[in-house]
Amino acid sequence: MICVALPGLAISTEEGQLTGRGLEGFYRAGRRVLSRCEIRVAGREPLAVQARMASADRARFVGTLRTSPQTGPDPDVIVERNRFADGTERITLHSAAPRTLRLPVEITLGTDLADLGAIASGSAGPQLSASVHGSGLRWSCATGNASVTAEPPPSDALASAGLLRWELDLPPGGSRTVELRVRPDGAGPLRAVGRAATSPLAAACAEGDDPRVPALLRTSIEDLQALLMRDSAHPADTHLAAGAPWRCGLAPADALAAARMVLPLGTGLAAGTLRILARTQLTGPGPQSGMIPGPRRDAGPHLPPQCTATEATLLFPALLAEARRWGLPDQETEALLPAAERCLTWLRDTVGDGTYLRDPNPDGPVRCETQAQAHRAALLGADLLDACGRTGAAALRQWAQTLRTDFREHFWVEDRGGGRPAAARAPDGSPVPHLGAAAVHLLDTGLLGGGELAPGLLDKVRTEHLARLLGSPVMDSGWGLRGLGSKEAGFNPFGHRAGAVRTQETALAAAGLAAAGYEKEASSLVRGVLAAAETFAYRLPEMYAGEQRTEGSAPLPHPAACRPAATAAAAGVMLLTTLAGIRPDAPAGTVTLRPVRSAPLGEIGFTGLRVAGARFSVRVGRLGLAMVEEAADGLQLGV
Repeated sequence: MICVALPGLAISTEEGQLTGRGLEGFYRAGRRVLSRCEIRVAGREPLAVQARMASADRARFVGTLRTSPQTGPDPDVIVERNRFADGTERITLHSAAPRTLRLPVEITLGTDLADLGAIASGSAGPQLSASVHGSGLRWSCATGNASVTAEPPPSDALASAGLLRWELDLPPGGSRTVELRVRPDGAGPLRAVGRAATSPLAAACAEGDDPRVPALLRTSIEDLQALLMRDSAHPADTHLAAGAPWRCGLAPADALAAARMVLPLGTGLAAGTLRILARTQLTGPGPQSGMIPGPRRDAGPHLPPQCTATEATLLFPALLAEARRWGLPDQETEALLPAAERCLTWLRDTVGDGTYLRDPNPDGPVRCETQAQAHRAALLGADLLDACGRTGAAALRQWAQTLRTDFREHFWVEDRGGGRPAAARAPDGSPVPHLGAAAVHLLDTGLLGGGELAPGLLDKVRTEHLARLLGSPVMDSGWGLRGLGSKEAGFNPFGHRAGAVRTQETALAAAGLAAAGYEKEASSLVRGVLAAAETFAYRLPEMYAGEQRTEGSAPLPHPAACRPAATAAAAGVMLLTTLAGIRPDAPAGTVTLRPVRSAPLGEIGFTGLRVAGARFSVRVGRLGLAMVEEAADGLQLGV
């Protein structure tokens, strides 16, 4: 159970006690400031009866105690613990006894002040010795320090055992609370970005026939708020951390992808993310000039690791173009335009006289999804350049047309079933024919003016065939889209690029299928992820096992998945808003609605979305007809 309000984390098991084993503890900026927090009342540990996430940053644990044998089998003391990501634990004892109870309470504390990476690899150091410090305890070592303060102050503190003691009187029906606060020495209260009044994400709500819809949207937005972080040098700019607990920093490709998926919640996050990454852009001479730096990541058993810098560089102009359609002000667009132009210049220079965009390694493969991302960047970038009165749009469109023609010839593998898109072309030109979720990028074309979508790399016939492949049991697990087809060599339901369901790719597939008119396949993916979300208490992990759904089964969690994760939480927003089919063109003052006509979840309504800088509310009825209920002044409904 992970409470998140970055840079704070609190990781617990369902027992509630923090024992110092595994990853348990309170963290701040990646360092564990408290690993043990065990309570004993009248010499006994409470019996755990419930543990649940109350919100993204708070877990609630309830235990019971029977303090007197004469009371029979019923507990007479309830111990409630509320654990917050900001380093606060509030322990409340409630009495159900008919007489006043005098209870000794002991809390054992400890820490190793270890780094999260060291803990995960099993190389954390031993527990440190404590010293009495004010109304609590303090620990220090060469790498840092931390202290715990208690309110009310304990009646006794034993530093050698890390022990705080109280004698509490509980009248019949009464309650007493002890509050612990842990933080590094000199650090003030944790001020999570997502809890600020200036959060860049709108607090949208959903309602409808399916009660899971509002729960998923609410939890997804809470998780996004919990993962928000500020740029330390420019505090007004925020971005999403990739996920907790493993990736609590900036991952450029993930941050851009998540910001794009949550454009219905406003353009503020997109603007902040773009500004932050524009400051990291490479601008010196050389072939990498214009790139947004990013690490490599594994691409599964059939292809070598891929460069996320390429993905981020292609996402940058696409996000800026679409954010403008959703209502990013002209002044902010103009300020970010030079960085987008450098991304597009890098694209054209890297392709050169050829057609395809290769990996940075000259001997690397030509990947299917990279061509789709480059094609989208070129078309949306050209649209952006034209709208802002810049040059270069014609050359981008001409290259995109050439790419479409050649791609349709070189990236389709014929077989007896009608064929499939190649995952890549090897350096020798031979196709890599396995079927995987990377193909969903062929359906993700991007938003142009007037609510129109950019053309895709596949023609209509092959788009239809791809839709059928993605909707088949080979790819659709019943819980979402597998990363690799179940009949492909190397399939592993837990393989993070070899068969596991990745929430982001499933959302992209559902949105692309719905936009292309393949509502049956899109609806199946939406229902599958919604069913999975219910089993995960609506906090979607970035991935989970791609085993086939059967009667009475549940999706298996992936042990290495971040949860919450930025792309997964953003995918929850995208999956639901896809059903309304909102396609804005704020510069033209219009918005077009293309809802999913089959209404797979029945009636659904959204309030508090953001279009053109104002609240936007829309409802889709059971017959698949959409109606705008609230919009910016002057915003017209397009045809």
